[in-house]
Amino acid sequence: MIRLLGAADASEACALYRVLMPDVADTAQFETILSHPGTFVAGANDGGRIVAMATLHLLPNMTQGGRPYGLIENVVAQDAYRGAGHARAVMEFLHDIAWTAQAYKIMLMTGRDTGARGFYENLGYSANQKHGMQIRQVPPRKP
Repeated sequence: MIRLLGAADASEACALYRVLMPDVADTAQFETILSHPGTFVAGANDGGRIVAMATLHLLPNMTQGGRPYGLIENVVAQDAYRGAGHARAVMEFLHDIAWTAQAYKIMLMTGRDTGARGFYENLGYSANQKHGMQIRQVPPRKP
C-alpha cells in the first residue's frame, strides 16, 4: 500500500531516513516538511510498517507556461525490502502527483557511488539532457 505520510508517521519516517543518512533531524522537522506547500512525502507499507519512502517538492515556475516542476529527494528503502518494488511504487505514486499538478518535469540527483542510477533509469530518468550541479556547505555523505 502506498500513501502520503502524515505527522503520525514522523517517528517511523525519521528511523527510515537514518538508513539514508545518520544525521536526521527530529520529528518536529518532519512535520515542518509536511506542512510546506507543494511538498508530499509518500511511503510504502508492508505489514503496517513503512519500508520505503521519498519526498516530492512541487515548485512554482515562470517558464513552461507557468507549469511547476518537481524535485524528488530522500528516496530510501529498508535494506531488507530493496528490489521488491516498494521504492518503485513510491516513485510512481509521486510521479502521478506531479503529472496531475501539470508539472512539466521531475528532477532528482543521486550519488555516483550509491548504485541507484540503474533504478532511476528504469523509471525513465535520464542524465543525458542536463548536468546536475551543486554547491554545498556540508560535505557529501560517504557511501
